[in-house]
Amino acid sequence: MLGFIVAVGSAIAVVALSALLFRKFGAGSEDSDPGGPSVGHAGSMLSALFLLVFAIAIVVPWTTADSARQNTYTESQSAVEAYWAADELPGPAAAQVQAGLRDYVGFVVDQEWPLMADGRLSPEGTTRLNTLRTQVAGLVVDGEDQEDAKAAVMDQISQLSSSRRQRAADAGATPPTILLVLTVVTGLIVLVFPFLAGARPKGMALLPMLAMAALLGVGIYMAFDIVHVFDGGLAVKPDAFTSALAEFGRISGLS
Repeated sequence: MLGFIVAVGSAIAVVALSALLFRKFGAGSEDSDPGGPSVGHAGSMLSALFLLVFAIAIVVPWTTADSARQNTYTESQSAVEAYWAADELPGPAAAQVQAGLRDYVGFVVDQEWPLMADGRLSPEGTTRLNTLRTQVAGLVVDGEDQEDAKAAVMDQISQLSSSRRQRAADAGATPPTILLVLTVVTGLIVLVFPFLAGARPKGMALLPMLAMAALLGVGIYMAFDIVHVFDGGLAVKPDAFTSALAEFGRISGLS
């Protein structure tokens, strides 16, 4: 924070000192015109800065949401592959492991997903996955086929756990607060800049200003609405996991 204050203060000091020195030595000419070079330069720079900050505030959550959505499909596919592999485990164990996978995926869809809108996962989900891992690790198998099946299930559960950790990181990911603050501040400055520069628009000249204000308001609302990956306009839905549950049913029907 100290570095931020120093940077802003230094930039303002440079402008103030430049204005003082140029006035003292008589360089340049007076510029109080709302349409003059000073106002034009400041206005274009402020617009550019707002667009830069606004673009980052939109692109970063959008990219994060795309990545999180892809990760949900990776996680659900690991569950499906584990379900397939478990079919080759010895009798009762196969059914138990598959039931554990169904319960886990169902828990994610029905109980854990609403929590992710608040940026967190349920500890119970981790407990269920660890219990399933322990259950498979303790299985006594017979023959090379069952050994391979057990190893395959363990590998997929490991990947499932890794994807779960990534989902937890995605749920807690938000753009830096300062980015959202700058979006609001620069947007407000862009709105009132013509008035600060001395312009007094009225009548039909106010219509473009009002239209710009409305669009800026929509844009800033969007920036705040998509902050959380699992909530808002870009919210990632549990489609991958509901598809996995349907796939479990098809696999069971083929077994």
